[in-house]
Amino acid sequence: MFIHALKRQNPALITAALRLWQQGKIVPDSWVIDVDQVLENGKRLIEVAQQHGITLYLMTKQVGRNPWLAEKLLALGYAGIVVVDYKEGRTLRRAGLPIAHQGHLVQIPSRLVDAAVQQSTDVITLFSLEKAREVSAAAVKAGQTQAVMLKVYGDNDFLYPGQESGFPLADLDEVVAQVQRLPGLHLSGLTHFPCLLWDEAAGETVPTPNLHTLVDARRQVEASGVAIEQLNAPSATSCASLPLLAKYGVTHAEPGHALTGTIPSNQQGDQPERIAMLWLSEISHHFRGDSYCYGGGYYRRGHARNALVFAHENDAPVETQLKPVDDSSIDYYLPLAGEFPISSAVVLCFRTQIFVTRSDVVLVSGIQRGAPEIVARYDSLGNLLED
Repeated sequence: MFIHALKRQNPALITAALRLWQQGKIVPDSWVIDVDQVLENGKRLIEVAQQHGITLYLMTKQVGRNPWLAEKLLALGYAGIVVVDYKEGRTLRRAGLPIAHQGHLVQIPSRLVDAAVQQSTDVITLFSLEKAREVSAAAVKAGQTQAVMLKVYGDNDFLYPGQESGFPLADLDEVVAQVQRLPGLHLSGLTHFPCLLWDEAAGETVPTPNLHTLVDARRQVEASGVAIEQLNAPSATSCASLPLLAKYGVTHAEPGHALTGTIPSNQQGDQPERIAMLWLSEISHHFRGDSYCYGGGYYRRGHARNALVFAHENDAPVETQLKPVDDSSIDYYLPLAGEFPISSAVVLCFRTQIFVTRSDVVLVSGIQRGAPEIVARYDSLGNLLED
């Protein structure tokens, strides 16, 4: 999906990854991350957000819940981390990092609510009144007030399979009234997902019906006399989309892929955010005229299409196609069109979610100045790997 953008925006990353692989410092199924470029992307996002009065929470699931990167990005001015689920929260809290937003996309299990409240989570998103009561009880027990947001949805909204959740817009007035009666809670905001999506035909990022529902929900709640302090509109957050969010009155956004430049709008390599990661593998064997590289990093929604194969050390890479992968299979190997020498390096660049893969994460600094150095290795869940 991003091979051409990678070659255009960050050829030095390809060179560095290949060199480190040749030195035996990177194994197949590794995401190689240009940490200096990630931080540059992070700075650009912060600058644009500040110009439009939007607060940014940092999302880390795409880069494997990586605490090293998260700490560096927080230092740029991000308001905290949004965790996709309670296990990500556990990993990052163990690293001593602040969790700003929890409960969206995954609610906090009942036995973990007390800890989330006690550990000073800035805001917790709720999908149900039952969960609201659990958070209320935890806040009372802790002797504190917990800010909460409600996730809402409308009849014609788009929800990803496996992510169906929230309060229907038609019930919102009654839900707000009940939440306000619960002790220890402060209703601070509303959220939805996805609020923006890339429109391939239009060639731009556009609002989804969900964003309109979110704005309608704010209008409805504020009409009842409740001030909405946070209108949180995640998905496709980037330098280009932040001004659009500001026009809708959005106060908070949660960039993830923009930090690595792997946003759909950057397929041509023409966005302010530059590609800062690639996936490296190696040809394992041939079968019926095709080559198979080691798998482990395949993400079925990643739109991976093209690969670069480095057949000979001093020759230019050969571009080939990733052949169809049966999504019911385990990605022990990925099939590439054509036969290439066994043990050749393979580079792909696609839209991933590292935390659902088996990949290693290799953090590399100094790439842009021609002195690449591995600063740390982690697994896909944010655990430090020993050399």
